[in-house]
Amino acid sequence: MSVLHKNRRRSLLLGHDGNTLVILIAINLIFFVGINFIKISYFLSGMPIDNYYNDFLTWIMVPGQASKLVTRPWTVLLHMFSHDGVWSLIGTLLWLWGFGYILQSLTGNRHLAPLYLYGGLAGVLAFSLSVNLIPVLKQAAPSLALEGGKASVMAIALATTALAPGYRIFPMINGGIPLWVLTMVFVIIDYATIASSGAGIGLAHLSGAFAGFLYMSRVKAGSDWGDWMHRAYNWFFSMFEPAPEKEQTEKLRKEIFYNTENNAPFVRKANVTQQRVDELLDKINQKGIQTLTDEEKEYLREASKEEL
Repeated sequence: MSVLHKNRRRSLLLGHDGNTLVILIAINLIFFVGINFIKISYFLSGMPIDNYYNDFLTWIMVPGQASKLVTRPWTVLLHMFSHDGVWSLIGTLLWLWGFGYILQSLTGNRHLAPLYLYGGLAGVLAFSLSVNLIPVLKQAAPSLALEGGKASVMAIALATTALAPGYRIFPMINGGIPLWVLTMVFVIIDYATIASSGAGIGLAHLSGAFAGFLYMSRVKAGSDWGDWMHRAYNWFFSMFEPAPEKEQTEKLRKEIFYNTENNAPFVRKANVTQQRVDELLDKINQKGIQTLTDEEKEYLREASKEEL
């Protein structure tokens, strides 16, 4: 089996490094387990369940009152991964997996995390403004709170649809259902909640959807709004990596990447290595195959013919 074929198969595994979709799902699950562990602790201790909501849950959800939100800024991020109910979690993860898998297969890992964060932030902004400025909603603000990753998932859904509206799912049903049809159903569900007491939450979700559409529109225009996140991430983790010594780096470059033995002077022959193949596959996974140079594509073709 060729190196390229082996790595393609490995990249589909759930635990593959850099799989942003799996990381997001894992974070949501970890938060859910932690939240419910505390809930179970309250129940087994014989404490009223209202104490659990007042003492803990309200401190990780975005409060409806602006005065409370100012004193709890961490909820702007924590609420995106916090689900108190099982069905709320299942719904979020199913939609996240469906749209996230399609987006990741089309663009790699680069846009999934920024979209999740931008969608959640847009949801907080719309929720807070609507329940504090719209008179009919302002009355219910003290009892309202925003939780869960629905706005974030809506951002991913609209971004994926904006990128490939004709992408078809369930191909066994008359050739498949266009992605935009599924997205329309997803959006209409929240649109219908605007004429109710939960209008602020519905507007938050729809704002997340708009943020995702706007994000992908800018990406298609050549502007990557998530680039600063990747640079910050790389800068942070690079601080924990030891800097390679110059002599060792030069030695590895000569001994591993090029093999000039028995070749004419100044003619270098690329030596196929597992490390180089992994680097190129990671580049495809993060930025898409269209970012490869002709030399890199040729390198992968050579790698597919060899076994390491």
